[in-house]
Amino acid sequence: MADFLLELRCEEIPARMQPKAKEDLARLFADALAKAGLTAGSVETFATPRRLALIAKDLPLATAAVSEETKGPKVGAPPQALEGFLRKVGLTAEQLTERDGVYFAVVEKPGRETAAVLAETIPAIIRAFPWPKSMRWGAASLSTESLRWVRPLSGIIALLDGAVVPCEIDGIASGRTTMGHRFHHSGPVDIANAGAYIETLRAAHVIVHFSERCKLIRDGAAKAAAVAGLTLVEDEGLVIENAGLTEWPNVGLGIFDEAFLDVPPEVIQLTARVNQKYFVCQGPDGKLFNAFICTANIVPRDMGIVIEGNHKVLAARLSDARFFWEQDQKTSLEDHAKKLARITFHEKLGTVADKVERVAKLARWLVEERIVIPANAGTQNGTEQQDALGSRVRGNDKEIAALADMAEQAARLCKADLVTEMVGEFPELQGLMGGYYAAKEGLPQEVAEAIRDHYKPVGQGDDVPTAPVTVAVSLADKLDTMFSFFSVELYPTGSKDPFALRRAMLGIIATVLKSDLRVPFTKIARTHYALPDGPLAWFLDFLDERLKVQQREAGVRHDLIDAVFALGGEDDLVRLLARVHALQTFVTTEDGTNLLAGYKRAANILKKEDWRGIEGEISQTGEEDPLAMVDDPDLAPVIAAKMAERHAAAEHLTYTPEPAEQALIDALDAAAPQAAAAVEAERFADAMAALASLRAPIDRFFEEVTVNADEANKRAARLALLARFRDAVHRVADFSRIEG
Repeated sequence: MADFLLELRCEEIPARMQPKAKEDLARLFADALAKAGLTAGSVETFATPRRLALIAKDLPLATAAVSEETKGPKVGAPPQALEGFLRKVGLTAEQLTERDGVYFAVVEKPGRETAAVLAETIPAIIRAFPWPKSMRWGAASLSTESLRWVRPLSGIIALLDGAVVPCEIDGIASGRTTMGHRFHHSGPVDIANAGAYIETLRAAHVIVHFSERCKLIRDGAAKAAAVAGLTLVEDEGLVIENAGLTEWPNVGLGIFDEAFLDVPPEVIQLTARVNQKYFVCQGPDGKLFNAFICTANIVPRDMGIVIEGNHKVLAARLSDARFFWEQDQKTSLEDHAKKLARITFHEKLGTVADKVERVAKLARWLVEERIVIPANAGTQNGTEQQDALGSRVRGNDKEIAALADMAEQAARLCKADLVTEMVGEFPELQGLMGGYYAAKEGLPQEVAEAIRDHYKPVGQGDDVPTAPVTVAVSLADKLDTMFSFFSVELYPTGSKDPFALRRAMLGIIATVLKSDLRVPFTKIARTHYALPDGPLAWFLDFLDERLKVQQREAGVRHDLIDAVFALGGEDDLVRLLARVHALQTFVTTEDGTNLLAGYKRAANILKKEDWRGIEGEISQTGEEDPLAMVDDPDLAPVIAAKMAERHAAAEHLTYTPEPAEQALIDALDAAAPQAAAAVEAERFADAMAALASLRAPIDRFFEEVTVNADEANKRAARLALLARFRDAVHRVADFSRIEG
């Protein structure tokens, strides 16, 4: 067994590309080995700004001999077919093997030395490497066939058990020589073998382990802050980025002018982070302190000089930020908002000003209809603020009107900061800066907070709004995005979601469930956006899909969500999930498991017999059960009447039912109305309890009663009885969607 070292040295690799480059190198190398019939015991990759490397341990010294078999034409095939096959495999007819009337070409390939395989593999990996961006260089770059790499490639180390694996690409020959730190080491560095690589470079002031550099930066920054009596504002992304910019990291703490603290802390942190890759600190009071921590790629004689240089650069950046902050405030948000008419939201959907107008109207309506007043206000589930607000405003038209005015005002101003200098410089601050500017103008706190937080939640773990005005604007903004794009049939696909509709839908779901809001999605889609049935169906399917994604982490089964969604006409997420949770509890009980088995047996019999009965007269969808599938309010009375006819027919049997049959009829007479009434009252646990009473009668029915009796009247009545049982269950959930 042998160890192999590969190092590809070049000019500075962008920090953001290094983690993925390590993964790609390992993958390409493993794939190349596999094609040659080789496997390494382990593969470890390394990345610094100036090199990408790999160490593979326990490689065989040679590949095993293999026998390759190619299937040919049948014996007796036309001569042309046989001749073509012989040319393809490079054999004569006498060298073919006949088996089961078919010719086979069997070629024994001897094993190869691993060094020879690697010599072919290295140039292939380099040429196939999937850099996000790459370049050509030098005189050869005039040709499109010249080598491409992320930055000019300058050296290759390829050592197998300490011996150089000879290969060459674009005039760069492999060897054992590399370079140490750009400033702390001069001259070439020779690597003896793979085992010596890490420590030899460490002696040359290069730490090749990415994770080790991350730890040095993370721990060093925290220590520097602690020594100054401060607390580091943790930023793992910044740790990773600085590790990708350095080979020998060293951190130091500096102080900037306290006057800059007049600028919002998020602006200071983003200026330091984005422009200079600096960490920031908090003081003992938990507020942003006028300190920064920089990461150098050297160990200077005097760190103070380095810090002073960084301070000057940061001061210039913060001066720009303060200028933007002051300039933006010279124009009111209302005047900023007027410029939105010049920004296209989407070519099919008008300008951002058009969107703001729609959002403002919808936000006001959500408040006026009391939709954004938490359903749990006044209960232990709501926050103290919501409880007080909910109990005050639920029946107070004056306060509702005040909230509606604030929601509309916030919505009309929520996108105004898009045209400010600060957001132009830092797009990440949109919404946040609008909130600051609104507060500076003296607008109501509820308005400023709604502008600030209306994008929330942006992702998993983000804060979810709960204040009514903020919720109204946040929901209106996301709902407008969803319904607007669906109205022009711009749907997300499995691979593409250019308008971030999945994120918007997850934000809607999180906001609705956080405060138990009863949002009538279908009504909004039809009355505010005139959404046709097709796009509306797409929206509800998308809602179902995202809800399952959102609930999966909470341990809710996707098939149970399907079972409730399949009933049709349900777009109240709070009511839907209450039913789902009750169903999940029920199906895990013995009664639930057995009832599900009984339901499926009944459904299978009805399907086998192609039993449609009354459904066949009224189903508009071609589905088995109109109660589960028809979502047309105009058909509801028809369905109810037909179901009443069926039940009446079952009550006037032309024969005396068997005891088990009568027991099921009696159980349905009691349970069906109880379950229906419980569902109507949203007492879903009670609905499940009513269904549970059917478990024993349906089991007994199947044990004692012959459904497909010889007598036609008995057979029809018993099939109708099973259909009635199925209908009663479907009033609670479509059990056909439940797995198990």
